[in-house]
Amino acid sequence: MSNDLAARAHDLDVTVWVGKSGIAPVVDELQDQLQNENLVKVKFLRAARGGTSTEELAEELAEQVNAEIIDVRGHTAVFHK
Repeated sequence: MSNDLAARAHDLDVTVWVGKSGIAPVVDELQDQLQNENLVKVKFLRAARGGTSTEELAEELAEQVNAEIIDVRGHTAVFHK
């Protein structure tokens, strides 16, 4: 991960929220945002996580949108296309 991307990721606002319906409903939205923005920050709400870690959900979501995970902190992940 480049320091530049990490620094920019830190200042991003969350623009995608994953809730109790899981990651499926946000795949299209995240893809759309990644087309327009270099980095997108996603928050995984407690209801989405269940018994799954944020890292596992982020990896699954990254795979579905063909993106790279720049950072995972707490319940938030930053994706890069």
